[in-house]
Amino acid sequence: MSKKQDIMTATLDLIHEEGLQSVTFSKLFKRANVGSGTIYNYFTNKEDLVNEVYRDSRLKMGEFLIQGYDPNASLYERFKCLQMNRLKFGMHFPKNFLFIDSYSFSPYISPELRNQDDDYHSSKIIQDLIVDGQRQGIIKEMDSHLCHQLIHGIISSILKGYFVNKYPLNELQIQQIIEASWKAILI
Repeated sequence: MSKKQDIMTATLDLIHEEGLQSVTFSKLFKRANVGSGTIYNYFTNKEDLVNEVYRDSRLKMGEFLIQGYDPNASLYERFKCLQMNRLKFGMHFPKNFLFIDSYSFSPYISPELRNQDDDYHSSKIIQDLIVDGQRQGIIKEMDSHLCHQLIHGIISSILKGYFVNKYPLNELQIQQIIEASWKAILI
């Protein structure tokens, strides 16, 4: 792993363990095992570093979301694939998922980065799926971004309970979650 990636991983770990406000460069130097000047080779300040960790996490989630996605499948199958991948991403990469979920609307994330949703390939796929479903009269007529936030929120809420061992998420429960999120946006 590169020193830049070591710093970013240490940042994500510290944010997960202590919260963003507790992350200091001195803690990062120690955690990433780098010299004090090394961070400044890659990042101008803490905000720049946090925004880069956010960008990296979003890209990672975006790539995960479209694994196995078939644009020619039925609307329901495409939806199911995306929601299942969203759930599995959170289960496999909880720190990244929680960071994205917790800080997407934070003023710490630059407005330019926060508003880049449409530039992420997976975000466009999700928006297109929602609009396609609305055109077909299957998905509720509402702003596609709000609809996307609704289905993300369902998975987010379930994952937060999963992370604290509130429920185990067996195969039956996972299927029920996917079905419930689908029904939440149906007409």
